Amino acid sequence: MISAYITHADCARHNMGEHHPECPERLGAINDHLLVKGLLDYMVPYDAPLATEAQLCRAHASLYIKEIFNAAPTEGVHMVDPDTSMNPHTLNAALRAAGAAVEATDLVLAGGAATAFCSVRPPGHHAERSAAMGFCFFNNIAVGIRHALDVHGLQRVALIDFDVHHGNGSEDIFRGDERVLMCSIFEKGLYPFNGEQATGPNMVNVGLPTRSGSDAFRDAVSQHWLPALHAFAPQLIYISAGFDAHREDDMGNLGLVEADYEWVTRQLMNVANQHCQGRVISCLEGGYVLSALARSVAAHVKVLIGAD
Repeated sequence: MISAYITHADCARHNMGEHHPECPERLGAINDHLLVKGLLDYMVPYDAPLATEAQLCRAHASLYIKEIFNAAPTEGVHMVDPDTSMNPHTLNAALRAAGAAVEATDLVLAGGAATAFCSVRPPGHHAERSAAMGFCFFNNIAVGIRHALDVHGLQRVALIDFDVHHGNGSEDIFRGDERVLMCSIFEKGLYPFNGEQATGPNMVNVGLPTRSGSDAFRDAVSQHWLPALHAFAPQLIYISAGFDAHREDDMGNLGLVEADYEWVTRQLMNVANQHCQGRVISCLEGGYVLSALARSVAAHVKVLIGAD
């Protein structure tokens, strides 16, 4: 199985401060661990291109895109919200992160790769159609999905989100779009403090209580996600791959471990092999304790590339 590894040095130049959890070192920790584990030997590297304004406009309002471009500082820092800021390199990093999802879509749909992992930052799943928030500026995976739908003409795309925080931005962009089935598992009571009530018939949201652990997570996937996915029969699966539900990550408290990420990826690959020729695109979202993040990504990627 040919798999693409898409990243760019620009993504490490975005920096929101010395003690900010969404730090540049995240990408280095992932790359180093995948290298040590030999997993990069099974992947073809690609540089993430800059997303174009036309690509961004499929997921975001044009006025909002102009606001982000205009807010980009040439020096210093511009605060978007109390947790999210831009430095002079942020705009390029955000464009690379969204461009990675577009590049992955083109590669997978052209048969150049069966699967792709986009190791990029800033993350994207909190970015709404007209708002940046939660460390996110552009909704990377939404830009990729809209490219698949509007440019490549796909009719059924699944979006899976297992970040500990609900992907409110993705829900905002795709609510009511019958071409997209969004399945989300997250911890109740955490930022962005919504998601428990699905906003459209194409949303399968499962909020789990604090300290739910592996069994509850796997039950939710088996009972809620998998039946919906098989009924939907997607032509392509995208994953908002957040790893902050890990028990070592203090951003949440669901208590997952690497084996859970390996297991859920295997379930999704089974769906992909049955319905969409094994085509899966994964984009990094959360995960802030470097060791746990790197180990979890490796467990996820190992299944994506068929090395498990």
